Amino acid sequence: MSEAKQREPLIHISRRGNLPWWGAWGIRAAAVALAMMVCALLCILVTRTNPLDIFRTMFEASFKTERKFWVMLHSTAILLCVSLAVTPAFRMRFWNVGGEGQALMGCLASAACMILLRDAVPHWLMIVCMVFASITAGAIWGLIPAFFKANWNTNETLFTLMMNYIATQLVAYFCVVWENPKGSGQIGIINQRDPYKGLGWLPVVGGQKYLLNIIIVAVICAAMFFYLYYSKQGFELSVVGESEKTAHYLGIKVKRVIIRTMILSGALCGLTGLLLTGGNDHTLTTTLVGGRGFTAVMVSWLAKFNPLWMILTSFLLVFLQKGAGDISTNFGLNESFSDILTGIILFFIIGSEFFIHYRLHLRHRHLSDKEAVK
Repeated sequence: MSEAKQREPLIHISRRGNLPWWGAWGIRAAAVALAMMVCALLCILVTRTNPLDIFRTMFEASFKTERKFWVMLHSTAILLCVSLAVTPAFRMRFWNVGGEGQALMGCLASAACMILLRDAVPHWLMIVCMVFASITAGAIWGLIPAFFKANWNTNETLFTLMMNYIATQLVAYFCVVWENPKGSGQIGIINQRDPYKGLGWLPVVGGQKYLLNIIIVAVICAAMFFYLYYSKQGFELSVVGESEKTAHYLGIKVKRVIIRTMILSGALCGLTGLLLTGGNDHTLTTTLVGGRGFTAVMVSWLAKFNPLWMILTSFLLVFLQKGAGDISTNFGLNESFSDILTGIILFFIIGSEFFIHYRLHLRHRHLSDKEAVK
């Protein structure tokens, strides 16, 4: 056997051609199935429980009752909204990991309107002020890193990440300033009691408090799809993402595109904050966004920045996370076990992307000259 053949590696990695959409989603589905099998095996080892009971628990976490179903749809909508917000920046290769902070600033702006303007304006004007304030706050939080990136080429990943911490501390400060009751360190439900009951709360549609948020996010999703694929601005940010030199050659003003796109991204994150504070929770806490700003990064990437595919990706992640949480609760395990299950699921989903883009080849046994003749 020649020296070259002896040095051939056991496993060879080669890049795949473009898989059809059904092939890519087939690999992802296989990864989800394998992740659930691993989670079931782990639960069996820990709880000595029938794996069918574990899978039933995951399903019932989202579909057992009408309320659970609506909660799951609402959680999917909120995650989808943040994902849609960061997607234009990602298509431009601007790594905006500050969705968490931008959404928190929207929550803070909405809460500020509900508290500071409740003696000054009627309900309808309060809603208008909240919409304007939350969108503006998120847009400003997105504009700051974009301005520095466009003018001094700062690292947008670190910049937006650090601004998350600033936003969290600002919210923590105002939670103490507006605490109710005094000394609690919490705001509680805003405008819950007379004479301000319901002031600044988004209206209930069809007798279901989650429906308005879901409708708003659905409209945003459709609008974002057309913006990215059928508008001049969507074309420009895609060109900037592919090559800034090409963008300059085509007469595209790169600095303007960066700033415009991040203003849009921050504004949509701020709108998410409005949906949380004004539409559902009616309060303000540092954990109100619940890490969705970071999960949105994965949703956007897994869907290849396609808003329509993000619907399925968001739904899948919310379903799996809720299932993992109910497994921990129903089988008497602590919250850390839920995080372990969620981590396993996310690991398999992210890992499946490798097999979508690359193929593994095992080393073949080389035949001797006599075997070759035979």
